Parts: sequence; C-alpha cells; structure tokens
Amino acid sequence: MNASILLGYTEAIRRRLHGFGCWSQPTYGFRGTPPSAIVYAVPEFIWGMSVTIGPAMPPLRLGVNVDHVATIRNARFGHYPDPVRAAKLAIAAGADSITAHLREDRRHIRDDDIARLKAEISKPINFEMAATDEMVAIALKTGPHAACLVPERREERTTEGGLDVAGQHNMLASVVARLVDAGIRVSVFIAAEPRQIESAARVRAPVIEIHTGPWCDALGEGRRDAAEAEWRRIRDGATLARGLGLEVHAGHGLNYASAETIAALPEIVELNIGHFLVGEAIFEGLADVVKVMRAAMDRGRAKARQA
Repeated sequence: MNASILLGYTEAIRRRLHGFGCWSQPTYGFRGTPPSAIVYAVPEFIWGMSVTIGPAMPPLRLGVNVDHVATIRNARFGHYPDPVRAAKLAIAAGADSITAHLREDRRHIRDDDIARLKAEISKPINFEMAATDEMVAIALKTGPHAACLVPERREERTTEGGLDVAGQHNMLASVVARLVDAGIRVSVFIAAEPRQIESAARVRAPVIEIHTGPWCDALGEGRRDAAEAEWRRIRDGATLARGLGLEVHAGHGLNYASAETIAALPEIVELNIGHFLVGEAIFEGLADVVKVMRAAMDRGRAKARQA
C-alpha cells in the first residue's frame, strides 16, 4: 500500500471514529445533542479562499492548550479544575499533544502544572515560553518534547502579536541553540511575514507557528477583504517557510470553521488550539469538543485531498 493510500485510509477511519461536526451555530440540533451528531454551517466565503494542493498531504496534528483551564482554577486560588486532568481527557479524545504557557506572572499555568504534565501525560508537551533566562532554565530542567518561543508583556490579556525574530536575532539564536542542543524541538510564534519567516530560518529554529489571530478576528467580525488578505499572508507564508525547510504550525483564535479551512494548507502539519475549546467545553464537555475539532480538521484535510 503506497503512502498516499495509507494516509487516506487512516483519515477515513479517524473521521468515522470522531463523527462529523464543524463550526459555530448548529444548522439543526437540540439541547443535549452530542456535538458529533450536530451538523454545522460553514460560511461559503471561508471555503471560497483559494488553496493550492500538492500531490501529497501529511497528517495534521492537534495540540490542545490547557492554559484557560488553569485560568478558571486560579479564579478561586484553588486546585480545581485541574489542567492535567483536562490534558488527559483531551488526549483520550484525540489530541496529539498538549500545549501549556508558563508566563512570567504565572497568571494561569504554574510551575507544578508543567512538572505534572511532564510526569503524567502520555503525549508530547509543547512548552510555550518567553525567551528569558528563567524560562530557558525551566525548559532545560523539565525537558519537554517541544518549546514554542512567544512574545510576552505583563499588560497583555493574551499573546497579542508574533515574536520579532528579525529584531532579536542574536538573543534568539542563542536561546534556540541551547534548547535544540538539549533535544527540545523549538518553534517560534510569528506573524506570516517573509522577514520574520526568513529570520526564523537564520536563527536555526526548525519550526514556526504562524499567528492566525488577525485572520480569525477578521472572519469573526465579517471583514471579508481583511480576512482574504490575512489568508493570503498565511498561505504564502506557509509556502515560503516550507520552501526554507521549516516545519509549519499555526494557532491563535481558531474555531471549528477556521480550523477546517486552514487544514487544507498542505504545508501546515500542526494546529494549536485552546481558548475556543475550553469555552465550548463549558456547554458541551471537553472530550466532545476535542472530537468535533479533530473531525473538522480531518474533514478540511480530506476535502483538500479531493479537490
């Protein structure tokens, strides 16, 4: 069985296991209907965005970010809900990895969460971190599978932009080298701008994660021209990065529909999603929403293969 047939066969099995669901408001359904049994409507203008499909597409991994499980826990300064338990549920439902961002101010994930994730979960940890001496030391001590370097400001509510790799070349090159030498896969969270992508290659980061926030914001606000412009940036940036030999991930602000759409880009091999999943989990349960997200991603990949 050749590789493309095997991938298609695996994809079909996965889709059957995880059901079919897509995005935002259900076209039909009723209270108590499991998400996998609901049919969702995808706006036509999203699928109207052009995608160039190559002869083969690699599998697409789902990384689930558990930061905002910790945000809810920390609202009462207690131990519940437990982000490690959430990580285990997400993995059982189909997540390929778990992302956790240990911020300088410890606003959600705590040091003990990272240690417990490393000790207790069965899938890789993607350790989001600022490129500081403190975080590098924690990463080297913990030894996660992966580390994603992100910009960080105390005043921001969430990560507001991409890392300025071009403007911090020497410092980031040193951090990347230290982490890579320790056997940690390093990614940099950046805007889909040629200058930043080329700089990521120059600092020898093996992976980039494209910041999808501006695209998702434009989609959510119905700004079609802006959404199309951001989509072109993402598509072209992914192509450029792959051409430079970089592995390409994407994340920030993704929901069922945008994840399904971006799944059609063959250069992207991993999506990292958190806030939307935790929000939907309030209504539908974490395991179910992870399954629906997994199905949306698989459906986007499958549609692209059939195009």
